[in-house]
Amino acid sequence: MPELRVDPLTGLKVIIAGGRAARPGGARAFATPDPGGEDPFLEGNEAHTPPEVAAWGRPAGAAPDTPGWRARAVPNRFPALTAEPGEPVRGSHPDPELFVAQPARGGHEVIVNAPEPVTTLAELAPEQLALAMDAWRERIAAHAPRAACVHLSVNEGVAGGASLPHTHAQLFALDFVPAAVARERERFGAYATRTMGGDLLADLLQEEVRLRERVVAIDDEAVLLSPYAARMPYQLMLVPRRARRAFEAEGPTGAALLHDGLNRLARRLGGSPPLNLWVRTAPSGADRFCWRIDVLPRLVPGAGLELGTGVDLNELAPETAAAELREA
Repeated sequence: MPELRVDPLTGLKVIIAGGRAARPGGARAFATPDPGGEDPFLEGNEAHTPPEVAAWGRPAGAAPDTPGWRARAVPNRFPALTAEPGEPVRGSHPDPELFVAQPARGGHEVIVNAPEPVTTLAELAPEQLALAMDAWRERIAAHAPRAACVHLSVNEGVAGGASLPHTHAQLFALDFVPAAVARERERFGAYATRTMGGDLLADLLQEEVRLRERVVAIDDEAVLLSPYAARMPYQLMLVPRRARRAFEAEGPTGAALLHDGLNRLARRLGGSPPLNLWVRTAPSGADRFCWRIDVLPRLVPGAGLELGTGVDLNELAPETAAAELREA
């Protein structure tokens, strides 16, 4: 059973899920992993996944787990979280002040972004990406009432942690709010108090649009930025033009602008880079919040400074990155 452990020195939580090492590409090695076998996310291979929990685009009346879908959600075959109740985990040391662990409870799903064997979101047609993002939103909404925090992410490329090349998202419905998300929640709340109701991200967006230094592109739904404190070269942040607390709430998703931004990256870099993308939506207890989508190209590995201190070192100024992507 996956465990949720607390680091005795930092207080940060870690999920220990040894069973995931058995997934395709899960073996730890210096060589590029080769998942081998058939693509379980390809249309026609529905029997290679657990029974679906939702599907989009299939003709009305068609049976579940059959071809004809345009996006599909299934439970993760190698879950990092368990929905099963369990007793507190007892480690090898009896001191509860030093070794704290409990079952890692929650939901873990895969959302297949397209039935075709496409490896990146940038390769999808704009309308297919929009449909996939609607699927993301529906599955986040399905878990949000019972979860403390829902995190949806897309990994692309071996350097981005993708275990299967077929484009897909992973949804983690956590029963706790991770420290980084809790810190953002606190900053939104503190800013609202200081400004008598201001929205931190909405006000930041307004100032970024006024300055134009880090704006990459704008459309009717969203703004695409290179963040002021970008952690890595060509990092992107998509923000809705009208602040909304939760991504899963009704309203635009910014799909067209995200598609544009991913293709700008591909043109600038000569191909789609390995990357991580995630949706930040309001966690529990966040009265003031605004959703966003972060895109983090994995062009350089984290080294001793980043891993040892949590302080990122970015050798490309976000103003320069934004200018290059505007031209791409």
